[in-house]
Order: sequence, then C-alpha cells, then structure tokens
Amino acid sequence: MISLIISFYKRLDFLELIFQSLDKQSFKDFEVIVAEDNNDQQTIEFITNARLNHSYRILHVSQEDKGFRKNKILNEALKIASSETILFLDGDCIPHKNFIQYYRNNITRGNAYFGRRVMLGEAYSSNLLLRKEFRSLKILPMLFSDSKNIEEGLYLPWYRKIKKGYRGLLGCNWGINKQDLVEVNGFDEDYVHACVGEDNDIEWRLCLNGTHFNSLKHRAIVYHIYHTENYNNEASVVNNTLFEEKKKRQNPACLNGLIKISNK
Repeated sequence: MISLIISFYKRLDFLELIFQSLDKQSFKDFEVIVAEDNNDQQTIEFITNARLNHSYRILHVSQEDKGFRKNKILNEALKIASSETILFLDGDCIPHKNFIQYYRNNITRGNAYFGRRVMLGEAYSSNLLLRKEFRSLKILPMLFSDSKNIEEGLYLPWYRKIKKGYRGLLGCNWGINKQDLVEVNGFDEDYVHACVGEDNDIEWRLCLNGTHFNSLKHRAIVYHIYHTENYNNEASVVNNTLFEEKKKRQNPACLNGLIKISNK
C-alpha cells in the first residue's frame, strides 16, 4: 500500500485529469488523500462521485480558506495516511503511468526520492482540459507545442543520475518513509506563503536529521498543467528570511508541525 497525498486548491478540472491518470498507474495498491487548502462543498460532491468511479480509496481533508496554509493541510493528510510510504503530488500535476511504481520500488527508511516535471504550455493545457478525457501524454506532440522542460518527460527506465549540480527537492513530486517525516515533526506551519516552506525547509530539516535525497529523474515524471502563478517577490522575501532564521537554530524538528511544541 502507498499513500499519495495531493495538495489541492479549487481546480476540480485539474483533479479530474489526475484521477483519470491514476486509473492507468502500473502499480495499483495505493490510496489517495486530497489535501484541500479550502473547504468547498463542490469538492466534497466531486470526491463523493469520484469514489464511485475509481477503484482506489479516496480520502479528503480540508480546512477553512484563510490564505496559503498548505503545510497545515499536508500535516493533516499525513496524520490519516495508512501507509509507511508517502508520496506527494501537487493538484496541478499529472503523473506518468509508472510514477507510483518507481517510488514504491525505491523508498526505504532514511532515503527519500524526488522527480521532475514537464511544464505544459497554456495552449497545450487548454486543449488537454477541453478534451476532458485523459490519454497518455506523449513527448512528440509536446515538442511542437508551447510546453517547456520537455526533456524532463523522457522516460528512461535505465537512467541513473550522476551526482553533480544537485537542484533540490520539488514539493510537487517526491516520496519518503512516513517515520522520517514524523521524526522532524512534519511540515512547518509557520510558512504561510507559497514557496520555500513546503520544499526547501522540509528538505533541509530532513537532511539535517540524516535523510538522504535521491533522484528519480526520467522515471518519476509529472506534467504540470499551465495556470497563472500566485507567487510574488514580497512573499518570497518573507519566506526566505524566515527560512534563514530557522537554519541558524539547526533544529531538524520544527516547533509548529504535526505536534505543537512550546519553545519555552
């Protein structure tokens, strides 16, 4: 059994394509936890219907929309995960058919893995969403589209990354043993802006605790659906300042995570 946590906010059309792609996964023994940073009745109705149309177990956690609180809802999803193997996928990313299989074959205690993403273009994504029925995504049509980072979509089962120029974790595509996350008290809920908190911070604390990060480039692939970004420079500065302050403390376990720890 694998627990796949999908970070979700409002785009049910994206989520429908993701669910359809999960039907085609080569590895079938998994559950899906939709971690919604919102509390929308439409999502509840959508998931109720989805449970009737898909063979895998679908769980749902949600919270009131009070701005960006992705880390908080990720912690809530982690608490109900049945498996010791946890995968993370963003709600704007469609997984390759062997996505779950490669993580399942590689994750061990103390060894986390991450993959990369193809950036589907605006026109390509619009056509994909208009079609409404998921079909396997092919590299060749992408080459003649407005998509970017297409080389990340090359599926090369034999590929092994040579360790140079480590680019770090992408929060939209990674997996880990649950206990490794528990040991660092999960995600730090002090981060309330998009960027840094759900990837840089958790990666740094896990490494500080002895977790090794390994690449599944060209094997664990996701396809990012185009949408307007909500990042801004001011929020990035706030998050990075907070991150630098936390690094000075050299504490792998955050205080405001799965368990709320007093700093007195």
